[in-house]
Amino acid sequence: MKRLLTLTLALGLFSFSVLAQDQPAASQPSPSTEEQEKEKAERERNAYRLLDQVIDEAQSLRLAENRVRIQINAADLLWDQNQARARSLFSMAGESVAELGRTQVAALNRRGNPGNGPNFAPPNLRSFQLRQELVLTAARHDATLAYQLLAVTKPPLPPQTSDDVRPRAIVSDDSLEQALLSRVAALDPKLAAQNADQMLDKGQFPFSLPQVITQLQRQDPDAANKLADKVVKKLQATNLLNNPAAGVLMQTMLVGGPRPPAETADAAAKQQSPRGWPAVLEQSAYVDLLSTIVDAALKAMPGAQNTPRGNRPVMGRVSGSSQPQTDAQSEQNNARRLLAGVQSLLPMVDQFLPAKASQVRQKMTEMGMAPSPGLPYAAQVINGIQGESTTDALVQAAATAPPPMQSRIYQQAAYKALEEGDTERARQIATDHLQSNVRDAVMKRIDFREMTKKAEVARIEDVRQAAARLQSDNEKLDLLLQIANDTQTSNPKLALQVLEDARQITNHRATGYDHFEQQLKVAHAFASVDPARSFEVIDPGISHINELLSAAALLSGFEMNMFRDGEMAIQNGNGLTSTINRFGQELALLARTDFERSEALAGRFQFPEARIMARMAIVQGLLGTKPVSGNTRLFGSSDRVMIRQD
Repeated sequence: MKRLLTLTLALGLFSFSVLAQDQPAASQPSPSTEEQEKEKAERERNAYRLLDQVIDEAQSLRLAENRVRIQINAADLLWDQNQARARSLFSMAGESVAELGRTQVAALNRRGNPGNGPNFAPPNLRSFQLRQELVLTAARHDATLAYQLLAVTKPPLPPQTSDDVRPRAIVSDDSLEQALLSRVAALDPKLAAQNADQMLDKGQFPFSLPQVITQLQRQDPDAANKLADKVVKKLQATNLLNNPAAGVLMQTMLVGGPRPPAETADAAAKQQSPRGWPAVLEQSAYVDLLSTIVDAALKAMPGAQNTPRGNRPVMGRVSGSSQPQTDAQSEQNNARRLLAGVQSLLPMVDQFLPAKASQVRQKMTEMGMAPSPGLPYAAQVINGIQGESTTDALVQAAATAPPPMQSRIYQQAAYKALEEGDTERARQIATDHLQSNVRDAVMKRIDFREMTKKAEVARIEDVRQAAARLQSDNEKLDLLLQIANDTQTSNPKLALQVLEDARQITNHRATGYDHFEQQLKVAHAFASVDPARSFEVIDPGISHINELLSAAALLSGFEMNMFRDGEMAIQNGNGLTSTINRFGQELALLARTDFERSEALAGRFQFPEARIMARMAIVQGLLGTKPVSGNTRLFGSSDRVMIRQD
């Protein structure tokens, strides 16, 4: 609190807002449509020329995963411009991924490691992530190609010693196929529905079926209804306590709620649950499924929770133990999972199955689960208020929200008041309803808002005095960058002076990744008012990164393991590669106005891996695309497949 009072006295009132990513220079007139088209064409020519250079340079990389990752990104970027070459790159990547899989299994065979024994090693995570990126990236463009790549990259299975435990490699492959099904649903709903139907016939229950149905609903409502009916019948005929996958699918079918009876097919298809799952079932089918899952969940027994802590159920046995689960233990584990899922569906149970609602709550009490409003309900409140346009609406929503959610909603209400220009209301909300660190963060934004208003008519000496009273360089930097951003139109001379002061704060050799980030913030701010100075800020940082990479290569195997076979893995996973990516992003922004100098600075990275990363970022920035990432999620709107590990 003392720190907050110091900040308030030092600044008067002020608010923080995020710097715009691509702001044009304030004094330049807007280019005509014809000029914009010429500039776009020039950016694309430069981007594809640089991409050719990246593809060629990547061939010299020693790590197959680095080459594959560049091929995947390049194919994604080239698809609209040169589909034949993109297909060739996808195919080359597929061949490399398949070879990695074969090499991995051969190594397991040489070690004599059985596929199903207690010491079974899961599939190599790096090669599996590559396969995932390859297949799901191809699915953005061509569903048939994606399924072809899924097939040709499937690694051979290790030898099996028994039939009682399913190899994890199969589980991983099923997960990837289901994630692919979700991606293909948006591109080719009929193909996705055909493959989903085949998976159902094989006894599989893809978790992405609701997405397939809702996409098909837009194209062929009759086919969508037929598929939905088949799913419901399959689920109702399945023992949920013996089939966890069926339980997961049933919950995804229920979390979106029933389709309103009077809604058109297109509008119903657009209805989304808070978790991103669509409402795909008519009310009668919905209630039937809800009743089925409730009945199964009510079979959970308190006395069955005797698995030692840390020994969790995994793949049909108990982790940490060589003893397989009994059928009864497995069923009770599944029943408890179902009950946890029903806990999040309580509002639906209350609405459609009021007679069973009390039984569910009683069972939760017996099992030591505290009944709650349910995650979907909580998310509905959060998602619903995001579209509200007034502070009053947010305050009202916060007052009626469950207690765990109130602080977050009141915080959004305070920020909305700031957007509306009512700093006093924002301060009142923060004082009355927020606590400790959350309140301090809101107060800081309020303080910054008022200081920004005063800065439009302030002198540089006034700004310097205010900044000097702040305690940390981060606070000073935030203040100066915000003032520079807000005054570059009304007082451009002051904006440049303030940025020079910000540059002085960061004009030293970085001693941590946070210092690099400070320098990049200053470079980003200069980009919209004086790009030349932005380049000057970035240049020394690249030299420093070259030194750090050399040191990391020397220490590889001793203090760190960023390098393998003398080469850094391109995939983002540590502070240094993240920092290289950040430098690439800023160079990409600058490349829109000065491609040659941006390309030259990217070329100053001495390690080819870092140089390729920076150049690829420039290409992606010029083409306006997002990088391909393997860090996606399994359940939700994005697609990640997971390998179970003990």
